[in-house]
Amino acid sequence: MPPPIAVNSASERLHALDAVRAFALLLGIVLHAALSFVPVSPRFWFIQDTHPSLYVGFLSFSIHVFRMTTFFLMAGFFARMSFHRRGIGGFVRDRLQRIGLPLVIFWPIVFPVMALAVNWASQFPNGGPTAGMRNWPVLPNFPLAHLWFLYVLLELYAAALLLRSLVVWLDASGALRTALDRLFAGIMQGPLAPLVLAIPIGIAFSLDPRWVGAVGVRTPDQSFVTNVQAWIGFGAAFAVGWLLHRQIDLLRILERRWLWNLVLALGLILTSFVLSGVMSSAPGAPKPPVRAETLRLVAAVLYAPAIWISTFAFIGLALRFMSGFSPIRRYLADASYWIYLIHMPIVMALQVAVSQLAWPGPLKFTIILVAALVPMLASYQLLVRFTFIGVLLNGRRAPPETAPTAAVTGAAVP
Repeated sequence: MPPPIAVNSASERLHALDAVRAFALLLGIVLHAALSFVPVSPRFWFIQDTHPSLYVGFLSFSIHVFRMTTFFLMAGFFARMSFHRRGIGGFVRDRLQRIGLPLVIFWPIVFPVMALAVNWASQFPNGGPTAGMRNWPVLPNFPLAHLWFLYVLLELYAAALLLRSLVVWLDASGALRTALDRLFAGIMQGPLAPLVLAIPIGIAFSLDPRWVGAVGVRTPDQSFVTNVQAWIGFGAAFAVGWLLHRQIDLLRILERRWLWNLVLALGLILTSFVLSGVMSSAPGAPKPPVRAETLRLVAAVLYAPAIWISTFAFIGLALRFMSGFSPIRRYLADASYWIYLIHMPIVMALQVAVSQLAWPGPLKFTIILVAALVPMLASYQLLVRFTFIGVLLNGRRAPPETAPTAAVTGAAVP
């Protein structure tokens, strides 16, 4: 048995996890910037670039496999930390301020600009509203767009508080929680942990006749009613994060297995990408020799463990190589929330602007990222970091001399 994590060691691991949360948000910008280059027909994005790229498509697919599961796992981890530091009243107030208010404030700002970008794209034969964008909004359907994660976070916080209250009421002696901790530790310590955790979402994929690998876990971005797959996939990730915080020493396992998980993740993601139909949709690609239903079931069986193995690989990499305090990573962690909230209309406008240019897809993709990230980082520095907006999103900043500690204690922002 490894010795308990010392205070300094725990702090270093939390620096790594804060970086994981930030990079999960920043990878969302990369993902969304890549969607116009995915070589699939019919198109699923509001604009399809005239020069699609299989390589950019693979990048977007790979990020989509693990990004949101990783994010919600971190959200559950830091939610329990915040709950025990603030108490139930302080936790609720903090979540409403830093999650609820941004949803209410930013949606009316970013969505109309996104709608303008869609209308601009409609002027081109390869652009315009997709099927899911029509007839917005008709309740309960509602275009939460990329801010859906805030809505789901609020639901998960409420569910976690209710479930915890029920468990505390029923388990006055703590025996049930002790047994649950032992069961969870046993799962995490075993080599088949990702496979065990993948069973619920794998079943959900298999029972969904419309599921394809390119979709992954269905995100509730167009409705106030969160779908079953999101509850299973992201709810399970949140629960795993909550339970990991109860036994933080289990993080050693993810750190120790990072290389093994990374190799497995790359293999499963590549196989899932081939099976997803993205490659077979490319011009000139041969049709798969097996029935579509068989292909879908095989893809579901492989995609589900790919989610958890790649999530563990991503977290393990951070624990192995990003545990120490880094001013750059700290800055990006602070900026990531703001950047993610505002990025979508900027990225969408840039996608339309370059969509007709006769340039290679990877080059245009790179231009979109640079042209979007530079002004967004500048806006964070000038308009957010030392203003009331920064307080709203990230809480009050600590004095410079306590910055390393603040990076840990401030990491509760999901």
